[in-house]
Amino acid sequence: MELSQLRAFVEIAKAGQLTRAAERLHLSQPALSGQLKALEETLGISLFERSSTGMTLTSGGRSLLTEAERILIAIQQLKQSAQHLQGRPAGRLSLGTVLDPVTLRLGDFLARAIETYPLIEIELHQVFSGAALAGVRSGELDASFFFGGLDDAAIVGEALRPLTYRVALPAEWGLEGAGVDWSAISARPWILAPERSSHRVLARELFAARGISPTQVIEADNETVILNLIESGVGASIAREELALASEQQGQIAIWADAKLETELWFIHQARRAEDPPLEAARAVLREVWRREEPAAHSRVHTTPSAEVSNVPAAPTAT
Repeated sequence: MELSQLRAFVEIAKAGQLTRAAERLHLSQPALSGQLKALEETLGISLFERSSTGMTLTSGGRSLLTEAERILIAIQQLKQSAQHLQGRPAGRLSLGTVLDPVTLRLGDFLARAIETYPLIEIELHQVFSGAALAGVRSGELDASFFFGGLDDAAIVGEALRPLTYRVALPAEWGLEGAGVDWSAISARPWILAPERSSHRVLARELFAARGISPTQVIEADNETVILNLIESGVGASIAREELALASEQQGQIAIWADAKLETELWFIHQARRAEDPPLEAARAVLREVWRREEPAAHSRVHTTPSAEVSNVPAAPTAT
């Protein structure tokens, strides 16, 4: 069965005669008659009753006419959809995430990307910050959200939002008062993310700037666990300011006043791939979601490495 045969069937039914239907389809009458005959042979039923006055649908023809019209409409819609997609970027985008979806506005990003660029397939990979940067460098990741310093000319970052971090202590320690110095804090256990994490780098630089180091380190692989361990009295660490303030208001932690750290949330990718269509599309959606009028696109910025902390409430996230 061919589409041209379905069109012949529908047009003859509308016109009620072969001559007029052939004119509308720009076919000769014998050619149109041949298409109708072929369709009837394929279906195994007679579609029209022929008379000197024209063509009248049989009962079987009337039953099948609606289905034939529906098929032709669906074909037309398919063509229109294909035309609508012409020129749109297509491909696969491997995207690293280092925080919880709320902090990254990941839901809005994916919803808009799917709606605007349906030919781009996005794969999400939850990774540590160091692994995110390494993945973008190696090409394992096409792009990634990231916290930390960008000191590689081959990597460019688009600034999304500033972040502030505080040193968080278990409330039961009672070390936030006057007269307590960094030596007292460093003598207590510290909860840090793995070595490849920006969280670990930031904590290490905090201590290095004061010429000291923590005497006991407990390693945890995501910020949700770290915050819970602080609240449980296990050790101190660093936390995003909004998280620390919320926990402090509940009496679960204390914020050490002698440290306030500023950093940035980034979207990074290789500089040489800036004009790849899937990456261009992702950045366009990202700017719309984050509502930045003049985002710092394609600019390499050197910053102090930073911690990563997930929003509340949130599922466990990589650091």
